[in-house]
Amino acid sequence: MTQTLATAVRPASRWSQYMALTKPRVVQLIVFCAVIGMLLAVPGVPELRTALAATAGIWLVASAAAAFNCLVEQRIDQKMARTAWRPTAKGELSSTQALVFSMLLGSAGSALLYVWVNPLTMWLTFATFVGYAIVYTVVLKPLTPQNIVIGGASGAMPPVLGWAAMRGEVGPEALVMCLIIFLWTPPHFWALALYRVEDYRRSGLPMLPVTHGSEFTRLNVLLYTLVLFAATLLPFVIGMSGWLYLAAAVMLGGWFIAYAFQLWRQYSDALARRTFRFSILHLALLFAALLVDHYLMPWLT
Repeated sequence: MTQTLATAVRPASRWSQYMALTKPRVVQLIVFCAVIGMLLAVPGVPELRTALAATAGIWLVASAAAAFNCLVEQRIDQKMARTAWRPTAKGELSSTQALVFSMLLGSAGSALLYVWVNPLTMWLTFATFVGYAIVYTVVLKPLTPQNIVIGGASGAMPPVLGWAAMRGEVGPEALVMCLIIFLWTPPHFWALALYRVEDYRRSGLPMLPVTHGSEFTRLNVLLYTLVLFAATLLPFVIGMSGWLYLAAAVMLGGWFIAYAFQLWRQYSDALARRTFRFSILHLALLFAALLVDHYLMPWLT
């Protein structure tokens, strides 16, 4: 019995603790959007070596930013049920260990991008790291309830990074994808903040549901989904995609708006949770549709 209990409370392995710092699920979505940017940047299949190096480099730097975020917010994380399990919040990893880990990942990723991809991608990725880890986490997040709106610019950069990796420049198509993620971020994150409002209240962070209340936040979620819907039509408008993508964008956008409208009119934590989860699916399917359209439309026209 004693042995069984000891096994149950045995701390995670050191490897698992360091992996947890990188927020793998968040980074997966970042890398997915970056890869979409790479694939859309060229008419056929991207040069494999460059694409793999860019994917690895972006993954390493994004993971470094996540680890730095855990380091900076360890005291805040301790107060929130959603984040109290993180190794830095639990004291399983020290601040020095988290900092060194973040620096190693960031340095390795930056070197990989500079040497094997191109300097532009390295600098854009580094700027994204600074935007998220410093500007958003350290400055904006504790300062203003509009933190996620302003800070969302760094989170919207992955397609731009992928595009720059393949072309060595930033084109209007990449900026359109960046705009879509930028407008998607507030309704995505505020849906989470609505049902985690007590967590944020305890943390002392000025998140919108804490400072302006649930109803105001829900209205903003709805308004942003409407603006987002318009932005998702831009790839078709500028000739970046065809009818296949347009159909997917209209369907997914209408679905998201329906969630947001219902959330505004008849709030529940369960609905906010479903809205948050759907927002992730919305972005993934939207970019997947953009990719399918990119490869199928030449065969259909």
